Amino acid sequence: MLLRELYQEVIIDHNKNPRNFYKLDLYTHHAEGFNPLCGDRISLYFEVKNEKIENISFQGSGCAISMASSSLMTENLKGKTILEARKIFSEVHAMLTGKEVGETEKIGKLTVLAGVKEYPARVKCATLAWHALASAMEHKHV
Repeated sequence: MLLRELYQEVIIDHNKNPRNFYKLDLYTHHAEGFNPLCGDRISLYFEVKNEKIENISFQGSGCAISMASSSLMTENLKGKTILEARKIFSEVHAMLTGKEVGETEKIGKLTVLAGVKEYPARVKCATLAWHALASAMEHKHV
């Protein structure tokens, strides 16, 4: 299977069946994300205990790329430390914006999002949840 086909298949699957699509009852971190260019909007919630993301979820609406990226992100970050999440953010952001990527094995199946860079207008859609994550890691919701 070509990477492009895999990219399309994963995007469709995660858009139709987003993982972790609900609001956490208890969370320590929260951020909102909004893309005025296409109207994508997400709310990201996660609970950190001992510097580890114990649980993470999101709600919102948007295009298939935005929803799939949010779903893939939450699936990948559950159980990771904040330090690991920061590193993954950097790798994914570099990959999506066409910069040199360091260690793609650390981001695993998130590499499927690399297909987005073929559509420059859609990069903001794919990075929306990731920027919400970065914001939430800086500002705790108490």
